[in-house]
Amino acid sequence: MAVTTQTLGGKEIEVDDEGFIQRPELWDEAVARDIACGIGIDDLTDDHWSIVNYIREYYLKFEIAPLIRRLCKVTGKDIDTIYDLFPDGPADGACKVAGLPTPTGCT
Repeated sequence: MAVTTQTLGGKEIEVDDEGFIQRPELWDEAVARDIACGIGIDDLTDDHWSIVNYIREYYLKFEIAPLIRRLCKVTGKDIDTIYDLFPDGPADGACKVAGLPTPTGCT
């Protein structure tokens, strides 16, 4: 997979050819906002942040993205709501905004 550098959140960050950052420790809210804009989400609401923050916390604890069932259960959002918030879906949308590398569990 090819890696390039993009300016996200005012800093140079390596991303793969699908746009996932390669060093999650460089993620912050400014990076998340820039990633979101890049996938067509102009404003991250509290509902967006509840999903992003849960995915991020889960990843930092277990080093894998949460399964969609768990994401729905813990956040109280059904799959349709998650797709409304992140039209690219939980993996290509929410996990990307949360600063995860290409996910294996969030599908």
